[in-house]
Amino acid sequence: MKHIIIGTAGHIDHGKTTLIKALTGRNTDRWEEEQRRGITIDLGFTYFDLPCGDRVGIIDVPGHERFINNMVAGVVGMDLVMLVVAADEGIMPQTREHMDILGLLGIEKSILVINKCDLVDEEWLELVEEEIKEELEGTFLEHAPVVKISAATGQGIPELISTIEELTADDVTEKDTQTIPRLPIDRAFSISGFGTIITGTLLSGTIAKDTSLMMYPIGKECKIRSIQVHGQDVDKCYAGQRVAINLSNVKKSELKRGCVLAPPNSMKNTMMLDVKMNVLPSSMRILTNHSRLHLFTGTSEILCRAILLDQEELGPGESGYVQLRLEEEIAVRRGDKFVVRFYSPMETIGGGMILEPNPEKKKRFQEDAIEELKQKESGSSADVIALHAKQHGDTMVTIQELAKLTALSIEEVTEDVEELKAEGTVYTFAMKKDIYVWHRSDEAEGTEKILGTLAEYHKKYPYRPGMKKAEIHMTFFKKIKQNVFDLYIDMLAEQETVRRHQEFLSLPTFEIQKDATYQKAEKIICDTFQQAAYDFAKFSEIDFKGIDRGTADDIIMGMVDRQEVVKLAEDMYTLSSFVENAKEKIIERLKENGGVITIAEVRDMFGTSRKSAKPLLEYMDSIKVTKKTGGESERVAY
Repeated sequence: MKHIIIGTAGHIDHGKTTLIKALTGRNTDRWEEEQRRGITIDLGFTYFDLPCGDRVGIIDVPGHERFINNMVAGVVGMDLVMLVVAADEGIMPQTREHMDILGLLGIEKSILVINKCDLVDEEWLELVEEEIKEELEGTFLEHAPVVKISAATGQGIPELISTIEELTADDVTEKDTQTIPRLPIDRAFSISGFGTIITGTLLSGTIAKDTSLMMYPIGKECKIRSIQVHGQDVDKCYAGQRVAINLSNVKKSELKRGCVLAPPNSMKNTMMLDVKMNVLPSSMRILTNHSRLHLFTGTSEILCRAILLDQEELGPGESGYVQLRLEEEIAVRRGDKFVVRFYSPMETIGGGMILEPNPEKKKRFQEDAIEELKQKESGSSADVIALHAKQHGDTMVTIQELAKLTALSIEEVTEDVEELKAEGTVYTFAMKKDIYVWHRSDEAEGTEKILGTLAEYHKKYPYRPGMKKAEIHMTFFKKIKQNVFDLYIDMLAEQETVRRHQEFLSLPTFEIQKDATYQKAEKIICDTFQQAAYDFAKFSEIDFKGIDRGTADDIIMGMVDRQEVVKLAEDMYTLSSFVENAKEKIIERLKENGGVITIAEVRDMFGTSRKSAKPLLEYMDSIKVTKKTGGESERVAY
């Protein structure tokens, strides 16, 4: 069974509510004022079943111009609209505005319903039909089927039901139940004993009883106590259904139309929107920069200022990229449709599609900003994710953050990221709790910086094994987390772009220069340590005969790195062969002495002083040959 949402639109008093009663047997007028005045002020909704078994949720959208924001809210999530025109009056000004709004909001399927046919003769009906068809030329309703009815007498109702069934048989847009649930609220009220109730059309995903969701933009987490679909209690509701949900942990007074129910951390509040704005050809106004407008999107109505990014002004029938700067926070998603009306007098001027729900502040006529919006307009969700990744070049961006920025599910973002990774657009670095995404161009720029810096470093310090990884991190990538940076370096090492040795990085082709200076310093070091034997020489006291002390430091550190020399303590080194010999003898003595040895014994064994024996034994502690037992001078076998 498919769930189909149908709306009615048209001028006040053309019989929309009566038509719904004829289709469903129910009256959508709820409020006493509506019953008394005979007009639909707020969104009424009910349902009926088609002969094929599909269930149609039907929304009675107000026709009174004063309630145009309800009309925009009602269109959210609709599959089909019935434009109702009274045969005795024809198309009225409000009908034209409704048609414009429906077109701007992307409604594609429609039926033209000529109502009150029982009140006119055949000749008049033909004239009205001809006039209506002329009015509809060039609009999305141009090829809409026409059904003539009388909601009051029931004439034509079977034919209308048959037409609805035909139009929705195959190609109603499939609702996306696999993405995050998103429910824009069009009503909030409270019932004694139950608490807060909200209603709306579930645009995407599914909502299950007893789950917790977030109310945007107020940031309040609330629990789903119960769900009703068309008056029946259910455990789960699906995209495309009209739903009523009983919430806990949120008061009616905290809610308003425009709030959106979605999972925690799945959306991000915004005070700005980047949009593609289309001005209606029928508009009599010109949109200028910084115009104050009423923005209608989803069930929200918010005041905003329009910053024209690529045009000086937008006239009738023209379009352009606009940044809307809002006076209140909202939460929306890329691809959402919107309508704007002038602030005063209230008149629909245009609308379009949201290209970026969380933009940075843009200046007018910036070529790179306009190019970015062109890509977002024409691109897929993967393209948009690539653009977001590009904007986080200095930090990388996580899949969770991308999901929040785009209002897509983690699964959808992960799928897009994998696609981008496969085509080489992004790199990913998987951590325990999230995956970091980096755009290829930022990675290439980072790698270029590393390679250039290492080349300079090798030139400046030819005797060092390389540059410390931590130094590179703090110089170029300090906004990237250390453990994520480590994964990046691992990737470069695996690709043989750099060589990593312990905590040093070098170019893959780099070798320490063993030139005349190196050989001279190396000989002095080896001769000094050989002569000193176990009376270890202080490195700072060695005479390097004109060789720069910094150069000598680099050379000895290289020898330590290659295990030719061992550092016993600060400023104290010896040849590795002396340490190996000492290790063997100390192990032998431990065996002879029942696993115990003292500093004095080590001193006597190697004919040295306590000043040299102590650091030697401490080094044996560090390589787990011996360990302290409590006394400073005594050791036991490890």
